[in-house]
Amino acid sequence: MTNIAALAEREVKKVLQFNDAKIACKLMAMGMLPGSIIKVMRKAPMNGGFYLKVNGHGIALRVNEAASVIVE
Repeated sequence: MTNIAALAEREVKKVLQFNDAKIACKLMAMGMLPGSIIKVMRKAPMNGGFYLKVNGHGIALRVNEAASVIVE
């Protein structure tokens, strides 16, 4: 188990859980639920953020948001 912030571009993983309840509410409202399949499309340079595909929809996350999502 790891978090999204530790993944490389083009990796595909399944969301297991969230570490932060506040961020979890935001992400679940955007469609990222436990069990969702995510693919890291791009990582911004210098620890800037992430662009993900979640069940076919694009989502941009800050580093702290990505670090709170635990994946397989």
